[in-house]
Amino acid sequence: WARFPWGIDYIVNRQGLKIEKGMNAVIIGNIPGGGMSRSASLTINLLLCFLEVNQIKIDDPFEIVEMAQAVENDYIGSPCGQLDQIMILFARPDTGVHYEPRRQKINYLPLGKEGHKLRLVVLDTGTQRPGLEKSTYRRRRQECEEFVSRLRRDGYSVNYLADIKDEAFYQEVIKRYGGSHPQQCQRLKYIYEAQKRFSLMLEAWQQGDINTVGQVFRQDGLGLRDDYQISGPELETMCDLARSVPGVLGERMLGGGDKGAAGALVLEDSVEELKKAVAVGYPRSHPAYADSYAVHVCRVVGGVTVLKQRL
Repeated sequence: WARFPWGIDYIVNRQGLKIEKGMNAVIIGNIPGGGMSRSASLTINLLLCFLEVNQIKIDDPFEIVEMAQAVENDYIGSPCGQLDQIMILFARPDTGVHYEPRRQKINYLPLGKEGHKLRLVVLDTGTQRPGLEKSTYRRRRQECEEFVSRLRRDGYSVNYLADIKDEAFYQEVIKRYGGSHPQQCQRLKYIYEAQKRFSLMLEAWQQGDINTVGQVFRQDGLGLRDDYQISGPELETMCDLARSVPGVLGERMLGGGDKGAAGALVLEDSVEELKKAVAVGYPRSHPAYADSYAVHVCRVVGGVTVLKQRL
């Protein structure tokens, strides 16, 4: 963790800015260690504090996001994207944040009429997840990037697998490369279907159709397990237990995969039943983590804030 302030100093200086003043700091955290964006939270918080202490003003919040990502990508060696940083910086209480990366646009989406019945429950497996620099996530990104390079060499105009949105184009790629690149085609299948799921999720979210929101959440988890193949046994045990409880509308792994935490969308009246199911079933399946797993009932709160003159 001590590498993060060093990384911030490196990136800020690389941007042509200068950190000339240090600070004495006590860091207190309560984010579970289960792939819940601790590193992004720490980076954003430290970065804003260093900028505040040195009276460096950055008006564009997306520049903050890019600097925080660069700390992890270029100094720590973690190949993360920007989603965690975006959520930490832009979050609003009890509101969904819809980020459009190509337009760098944020839309705020209150969950519709049935939303008050829904709870987000984090199922921490108690496992220690490796950093993204050592994870299956990194290998999956490499597979996707290598497949894009192959497609471009063969004359296809794509920069990302997510550019393949047209059904005919998708089927052409699957037909041509399914035999020679079966794993990459599986990754493409997940990405292609996930984009369609996202559109369904967005519409259902705005309408307050929590059953469809849960179904899409569940389908995405199955795609991550079966097609992107980035989950892990402890994560899937949590998902299996959640699926067994009436009132759990959907569940899937969270974070970068392998280990860490799963998440479930649960009707408020079913939260206690889910806790009981996990308390009975998870230690039985994974006794090594019987004393370290946890269940957290969460809500969306506001994003990061620099508090001034509090001492």
